[in-house]
Amino acid sequence: MHVADYVWYITVGLLLALLAFDVFIIGRRPHEPSTRESATAIAFYIGLAVVFGLGVWWFSGGQYAGEFFAGWLTEYSLSVDNLFIFLIIMARFQVPRQYQQTALLVGIILALVFRGVFIAVGAAAINQFSWVFYIFGAFLVYTAIHLAKQGENDDDDFKENAVIRFAKKRLNATDEYNGVKLTLVKNGKRLVTPMAIVIIALGTTDLLFALDSIPAIYGLTQEPFLVFTANVFALMGLRQLYFLLGDLLKRLVYLSLGLSVVLAFIGVKLVLHAMHVNELPFINGGHHITWAPEIPIWFSLGFIIITLGITTIASLTKSRKTNPELHPKES
Repeated sequence: MHVADYVWYITVGLLLALLAFDVFIIGRRPHEPSTRESATAIAFYIGLAVVFGLGVWWFSGGQYAGEFFAGWLTEYSLSVDNLFIFLIIMARFQVPRQYQQTALLVGIILALVFRGVFIAVGAAAINQFSWVFYIFGAFLVYTAIHLAKQGENDDDDFKENAVIRFAKKRLNATDEYNGVKLTLVKNGKRLVTPMAIVIIALGTTDLLFALDSIPAIYGLTQEPFLVFTANVFALMGLRQLYFLLGDLLKRLVYLSLGLSVVLAFIGVKLVLHAMHVNELPFINGGHHITWAPEIPIWFSLGFIIITLGITTIASLTKSRKTNPELHPKES
């Protein structure tokens, strides 16, 4: 897929302009968005992603469009799982609702930065070493097994990492919020507010999730342009989705299990691709393994859609039986 430099510049410029507009609005008026505001933003961003995918199909063909949609759906699903962890972080640190949107926005910006770095590193590694697909594939299979062992999504899924524990222990902190500011002065002493710890928690969580998401999408496409845009579109609208769904995110009890199936599939796909382009001297004498099949993108896209569909239906069915309070009664 050939992408001219000016297309890169225009695409990145437009996406950054959208993000800058969001930052400007949120920065001036921290608030809890209404249901209408959230639904409108989500519909806009999803529609934008669909239009972009159709544009890829128009200019570059169905193969690359399928790669974009498969990557976008996978990254979006991983981002929703990430959102569930964000929900737990906000609850544990008792972040006031009117400040949560700002915290989420910072978390999403950090996610963009981390994913941008990993995209660049991944692209460079793939261009230089074809055997990196073996590593990506094995890592995804390992991640899939780890997710499957977790079972259903619940509040115990979040464990404070070493960075968070260090910050809480070593920083001069207070339990008092100062709007969305990271510090406050009390009795002549500058203290770190809980918002700073929340930002650290969101940032380190983003870093860990980026380790999963980048190998996953490189298993669906090796085009850096599609990898980048799929990740950006997957992160757009997550703030609004957080407020639109709220605690209803907990209804997706089987999301981790569904994602484990998707990641395991992509991991196997990556290993098969690595075998197909094998150059390691201790495997098949350094020759390509021609019998290793290349899974077509249409099959990958269909598998992802069906798996996520089954996951959603099963989650809502299970949640309706075990947590009826999360489901409004029909009048």
